[in-house]
This record gives sequence, C-alpha cells and structure tokens, in this order.
Amino acid sequence: MTDSPRPRDTRALPDRWRDTLLAARSGAPGPDPLPYAENLLVRWAEPQRRYHTTAHLTAVLDRIDTLAGYAADVHAVRLAAWFHDAVYRPDRTENEERSAALAERALPEAGVGEAVAAEVARLVRLTVTHDPAEGDGNGEVLCDADLAVLAGGPEAYAAYAAQVREEYGFVPDEAFRAGRAAVLRQLLALPRLFRTPYGAAEWEARARHNLATELELLGSPGPQ
Repeated sequence: MTDSPRPRDTRALPDRWRDTLLAARSGAPGPDPLPYAENLLVRWAEPQRRYHTTAHLTAVLDRIDTLAGYAADVHAVRLAAWFHDAVYRPDRTENEERSAALAERALPEAGVGEAVAAEVARLVRLTVTHDPAEGDGNGEVLCDADLAVLAGGPEAYAAYAAQVREEYGFVPDEAFRAGRAAVLRQLLALPRLFRTPYGAAEWEARARHNLATELELLGSPGPQ
C-alpha cells in the first residue's frame, strides 16, 4: 500500500531538479539549472490544478526513487516525471503531447543531449496510455510511479478521487461520471496495471480494488 495522505515537502524540488539535470548532462556544459526549475514549478502550481500539483510531482519522484533499479536511465525517467504534466489543462486532450514538445525544446537548451531529450519526450507521451512495451524498463518505472496513487489506502484514494473531480468541476455530474467510469474501465482492462516486480507485488491488488470500488460508487458496471 502507498502512503497515507499527508502534506508532501516540495521545498527540495529545485535541488532535485538541479541534481537530475546535471546528472543527465553527463558532464557536458550548460546553463544554470535553476531558471528551468522555476519555470516548471510555476507550471505545476497553476490555479486549475488540484491533483496534478507539485505534491503529485514529488510523489512520482519519490516512487521513482523506490523503483530506480528497474530503469535503464533513471535520470531520463526523473526528467520525464518533471515534464509529464508540465502542460495541464483539464479541458484539453493534448496535454501529454504539449508536455513532450516542451521537453524537446527545453532540455537541449538546458544542456541535455539529443538522445536523452528524445527519450524523455517518448516517456512523457507514454503516459497517455500507461501501457509500456515488454522490457521497456524506463517506461515501466515512470508509468508505475505515476499510477501508484491508485494503490493508496481508503483515505488517500478518496482524497485523490476528490481532487480529480475538482479539476473537472466545469463538467456536469452525469457527464463526469460517464467519463470517469470509462477511464476506470480502461485501466481495469489492462492485463497488468504495474509492470515492475515491486509495483506488481506491492500495488496491483490494492489498486484494482480501489478502481473497482470507485466504479461501483459511480454506478457503473466493471469490465465485461
């Protein structure tokens, strides 16, 4: 089971960004990392966000730390976490693509090599489906870290679901229930929610229980 809900300390985020960016440069020169962190953190603090906040970013980075041994390039995975919801408007469908494009522009400017920048953008785009190919260690780590919120205890999961509803406050209740139920059914239809051995052992069963429970509360049957 994942953490119970509690305020996450986001004060270390600029230092975490600096350390990751410098590692991803592999000794190559580049500009001061701090302005890039500041730009990203402004994005993550936009007023339309309730769940996709700096607390979510911190949680994903923490889970990547837990899963780091499964990644081929954990620095690329951490950078992808920073960018995966950098562009977020709940009324739009191209958030992941725009976030990936931001990474493709910003990372080479920040001194990251083209191959790593391309891998980061690929990983960001992967969060559309959370369905990495077999053997894609980087993708498995990022997707597992992003989806681990689904495996929270009852209070944590309820808080997550409420925050998602707040982000879509402009959507009428009936339409939200239908859309949310479709998302839950899509997740439950995946053969495995979590691809890393740790995620499969620690998070899979609880996450499926939470998804099925929410689907039932929405008044919608599960996958047939």
